[in-house]
Amino acid sequence: MKTIALQVGPIMTNCYILCDNATKACAVIDPGADADRVLQAIADTGCTPVCILLTHGHYDHTGAVEELLEKFPGIPVYLNRRDVYAGADCHMRELFPPLPATVDYDDGDIVGVGGLKVSVLSTPGHSAGSVTLLCGDVMFSGDTLFAGSCGRTDLAGGSMDDMFVSLARLGRLEGEYSVLPGHMGASVLSREREYNSFMLQALQG
Repeated sequence: MKTIALQVGPIMTNCYILCDNATKACAVIDPGADADRVLQAIADTGCTPVCILLTHGHYDHTGAVEELLEKFPGIPVYLNRRDVYAGADCHMRELFPPLPATVDYDDGDIVGVGGLKVSVLSTPGHSAGSVTLLCGDVMFSGDTLFAGSCGRTDLAGGSMDDMFVSLARLGRLEGEYSVLPGHMGASVLSREREYNSFMLQALQG
C-alpha cells in the first residue's frame, strides 16, 4: 500500500491517491481541484483508478471529479447520500455542487481498491454526510479530524454536538493510525488523543 498526497485548489485541500502496488489499482480521495495535477500524480504512480472516494460533498473536495471522469469514464464516485444536494438554493449549490451520479456509502461499508479494503466510518459534524476512511493503519479523516484541531461546524449541515461524537469515536479506535486530514499536515492518532483539545473534550464528554 502506498499513499500519495498533493494539495489542490485555493484553500489547499489535501487530495490523496491510495495505491495497491500489487494490483496497480488506486483510489482517488477528495480530488478538490487542479485536475491536471491530479491526473499527472496518478500517472506517476503507474496505477489505474478504480474509484473516487469523497469524505464529504463540499466543493473544495469534489471540484475535479468531472474532469477525472472524462479521463476515466465509468469508475464509481462514492459519497454519503446526506451530502448530495439537489435543491435550488444558490448558497447550498455552491457549497454542495452537483456531481455526476454517485454511489452512496455509509457506516460499516467496505470498498475494495485492488487487494486493499477501505472501511467507512460515519463521522458527521463538519457536514451531515462526512465520513472517515480507514485502510490498514491509515485514516483519511476529511474535515473531521485535523492535526491539533477539527473541522468547522458552522456551515449548513454542521453540528458541534455531532462533531464531538465523531471525534470521540475516532479517539476510541484501537491501535495507532496515521491521520491524513483534508487540510494541513498529517498526524498520528496517539498524538491527537493526547494533545488535541477538541478530541480531549470529546473523549471526556
